[in-house]
Amino acid sequence: MAVEGGMKCVKFLLYVLLLAFCACAVGLIAVGVGAQLVLSQTIVQGATPGSLLPVVIIAVGAFLFLVAFVGCCGACKENYCLMITFAIFLSLIMLVEVAAAIAGYVFRDKVMSEFNKDFREQMKNYQKNNHTASILDRMQEDFKCCGAANYTDWQTVSLMPKGQVPDSCCINVTKDCGISFNVKNIYSEGCVEKIGGWLRSNVLVVAAAALGIAFVEILGIVFACCLVKSIRSGYEVM
Repeated sequence: MAVEGGMKCVKFLLYVLLLAFCACAVGLIAVGVGAQLVLSQTIVQGATPGSLLPVVIIAVGAFLFLVAFVGCCGACKENYCLMITFAIFLSLIMLVEVAAAIAGYVFRDKVMSEFNKDFREQMKNYQKNNHTASILDRMQEDFKCCGAANYTDWQTVSLMPKGQVPDSCCINVTKDCGISFNVKNIYSEGCVEKIGGWLRSNVLVVAAAALGIAFVEILGIVFACCLVKSIRSGYEVM
């Protein structure tokens, strides 16, 4: 009876963790979609490691939701094969998450380098493409920055009139405020460094969330293994 009661408790806790997995899966998908939107708005193009990371996060979230469903079915039916499958897949998800975290850390400088290169490239299209102009204006207004390194970067853009910056560089944006501007009235910091600082300030939040998810997954694997051992030993868990 003691073992049966203990397994009932494990089974209940596993159900709670499965709900947590579903919440984590939805959270990962939301983070991945959010990261993809940010990258699309910061005009990072091409299949760079940074641009692929949100896709990996979304895929892991969707797979985690599917694995949670498998675990729920296995726990409900007390099916040995389903629980083994759940434990193995959950372990694989943890490995993918660890690999994604390592890749994000290793390629962090490359991502910023690609962003800097792409930002400067898109500055050249500011006068040619309204969509690009809208994205750059939104970034400069939101992050209170001007140019890639500073406002002088706009002087190197061939189609931009000399002595002029986009109105979005102005501290107080008004029509044609970027024409014959006063340096004191525009943002002095560049967008690449400003956005890089914003990303670095949010790394701790992301790391804390990742550790929380990893802890929940480890508990899920442990409880699943306990339940598998009970099922294999022939104990009936109601």
